[in-house]
Amino acid sequence: MFKLENTKKLKTALLGIGLSTLLASSLVAAPKESSVDGAVKYPIKDGKYSSYYVNTQEVKDSNIGRVPTKREIAAWDVDVRPDGTGLPEFDTKEGEVVLGEDGKAKKAEGSVELGNELYDAQCVMCHGDFGSGGKGYPMLAGGSKSSLTIQRLNPADENPNPDTPIRTIGSYWPYASTLYWYIQDSMPFNHPKSLTNSETYAITAYLLSVNGIKYEGEAMDDEFVLDKEKMMKIKMPNEDGFYPEVDTKDPRQGVKNMTALLSDPKIYGTGTRCMKDCIKEDTDKLLMKINIDLSGDANQPLSVERSLPKVENTASAKPGQVTYEANCSACHANAAIGAPVVGDKSAWENVLTKGIDKVYHNGINGINGMPPKGGNMDLTDDQMKEVIDYMISSSK
Repeated sequence: MFKLENTKKLKTALLGIGLSTLLASSLVAAPKESSVDGAVKYPIKDGKYSSYYVNTQEVKDSNIGRVPTKREIAAWDVDVRPDGTGLPEFDTKEGEVVLGEDGKAKKAEGSVELGNELYDAQCVMCHGDFGSGGKGYPMLAGGSKSSLTIQRLNPADENPNPDTPIRTIGSYWPYASTLYWYIQDSMPFNHPKSLTNSETYAITAYLLSVNGIKYEGEAMDDEFVLDKEKMMKIKMPNEDGFYPEVDTKDPRQGVKNMTALLSDPKIYGTGTRCMKDCIKEDTDKLLMKINIDLSGDANQPLSVERSLPKVENTASAKPGQVTYEANCSACHANAAIGAPVVGDKSAWENVLTKGIDKVYHNGINGINGMPPKGGNMDLTDDQMKEVIDYMISSSK
């Protein structure tokens, strides 16, 4: 028979177990119902928390992210090294190889002729005809390796040098593979990463062609088709123009000196690979002494603000505004490009002198450096008219 005090202890114990069970079940169920991002809570819906997928794997004491799939890794692992490592052999989409009509992997390749068409549609409005350069954007073709030796002088000098080094793809860039990677990763300016591997090869082939780069001693004509195998054989004129500065009479000897130096394992400690206590000498001599108090600048407190940025309500946007900001603002919001800037009343009054129908026609079909529909052929004619109306109404 329990005494009163034992009965109280039992009730307390049972209450404690009940609370513990409730808390434990809440902790287990929480990831399925809600998650915490700083100080903000959002519901988990369709396996996603906000716009991110939630980890569905059971990881002890952790529920952060998830293991990326092979497809996701492949979609991100697209860097290209100077020796051509990483150049794609096939066309891919979202990390998976694209199959042709025959069911086999579609080879990634592009002709100079196709590259010319793509350049005129996607690149000419910024970089000019044949890579001659545009307002605010660099020249891609022309120049010579010899121009790189011209000393750029201060324009404030009494007699400044009128000539300057002309750095273009053909005169300055040491590796063609870098050109491919840059185009694939960053271009076109208003739609980066939108080109297929074959289209990137085509534009690369065109730019190499207008720079007079040769393949196995032959000029690249319109029918020339560039692929991974051919790309790795291309040697740029200035490939040997980059070398380390060392204390030698002949700078080119520096390449050999640095190669020998970096091949010596002794410069990495004792010459034997190790992970602990590798250096036996006086380590005080190896330490960099900093006598400046950096605490005022280097140890600034980190922000504890955790709220997510406000998302503008596109429902209140004017007709054509969202499409303009996504497709046209890169040129029509930058006076350096040369296109009429939204908000410039006089510029748009000049555009309208030929009538609104002509403006619609030019926007849909292209004019001068502007490609049809601003380079986005997925837009309908009505969408383009809506964008034009928005730009005009915003410039009155």
